[in-house]
Amino acid sequence: MGMWLLWPILRLESGRSSRDKDSIFLEEKMRGGSLWQLGQSITRRLAQSDKKAVSRRYFASEADLKKTALYDFHVAHGGKMVPFAGWSMPIQYKDSIMDSTVNCRVNGSLFDVAHMCGLSLKGKDCVPFLETLVVADVAGLAPGTGSLTVFTNEKGGAIDDSVITKVTDDHIYLVVNAGCRDKDLAHIEEHMKAFKAKGGDVSWHIHDERSLLALQGPLAAPVLQHLTKEDLSKLYFGQFQILDINGSTCFLTRTGYTGEDGFEISVPSEHATDLAKAILEKSEGKVRLTGLGARDSLRLEAGLCLYGNDMEQHISPVEAGLTWAIGKRRRAEGGFLGADVILKQLQDGPTIRRVGFFSSGPPARSHSEVHDESGNKIGEITSGGFSPNLKKNIAMGYVKSGQHKNGTKVKILVRGKPYEGNITKMPFVATKYYKPS
Repeated sequence: MGMWLLWPILRLESGRSSRDKDSIFLEEKMRGGSLWQLGQSITRRLAQSDKKAVSRRYFASEADLKKTALYDFHVAHGGKMVPFAGWSMPIQYKDSIMDSTVNCRVNGSLFDVAHMCGLSLKGKDCVPFLETLVVADVAGLAPGTGSLTVFTNEKGGAIDDSVITKVTDDHIYLVVNAGCRDKDLAHIEEHMKAFKAKGGDVSWHIHDERSLLALQGPLAAPVLQHLTKEDLSKLYFGQFQILDINGSTCFLTRTGYTGEDGFEISVPSEHATDLAKAILEKSEGKVRLTGLGARDSLRLEAGLCLYGNDMEQHISPVEAGLTWAIGKRRRAEGGFLGADVILKQLQDGPTIRRVGFFSSGPPARSHSEVHDESGNKIGEITSGGFSPNLKKNIAMGYVKSGQHKNGTKVKILVRGKPYEGNITKMPFVATKYYKPS
């Protein structure tokens, strides 16, 4: 979700009491490797087998999965659909994940991210209510601007990360991860009931009537400009506007999850397919439909977390390298769940830190151990893969504080064998967010 949006936990939700070996294969790929690796594996299996039979085995649970408004559009354009956080989503289309990743940075990509959950909080107390749950200085946001934030638990760990926007002083719009939807909504609702019982004025609306598209890359702004009368050159990174796009009232945020300039567009679901068609047509074939495989490669190149891999309930925003998302006022006042833990980490420093890695040999995967040059374990990889744009292995993970300096040489274990690596700063690929000059 958004630049900041850290993608949902990868789960295979089939609804069956027993699973065949191909379903187990798919789930293991989702848990143990990147979506890029999953896409490559499925493509090879389809190429080596009877495609219809393999498709039936992999996607036998398709009827149990939720579908976005663009499902038929994906299938018609060659989308390879996979289970993802309870939804049937395209992992790639007719082009390779490698080519699709590169095309996003050269031209542009259009992603369907309608499985994510958009919601609005309204009421004169919606800002102070939200500030009890997140680390951001929501009150300090100007209307029409937003920020990455983290929902924290009592121990300072991350329940989820979210992009929040202050539409007005009494209206907050936010998007939460698909894999975290149920727990996030339950968490918000529980605390909202207690807040309202004390006289607080806040209500919510879950935007299940809307779809969410992400348009990313160098052509994002010029292509979208063809579809609206509003001057997009005046909308900067992190800003929000409600406007007409292709004849529909849309929520537009200049943000993304690729490191490129781009937008997330909340559109009424009945108009989502028409908007997708219009974007592709206006780009004259240069902006391509892009799936979850390339999205994972792009966010890793941009050094962005994937919730469930790089950020979890036991990882704090400070450990995850998101100290910048904790507002200055919030650092002084606290007032959010787990504030005592987080403020202590800010003062004393965390015991572990998220860092980037370059490595030799096969790409490192989630849970690969990181050792120092003497063979002592100092950390673990949380995400890794081959960068299509840099043409080298990249990864991120956590190491002990003191071992996190840029340039530190390490050994990364892949299938039990150590390979040379070194710690590096992130992002791996320079970001291109549209900001005032």
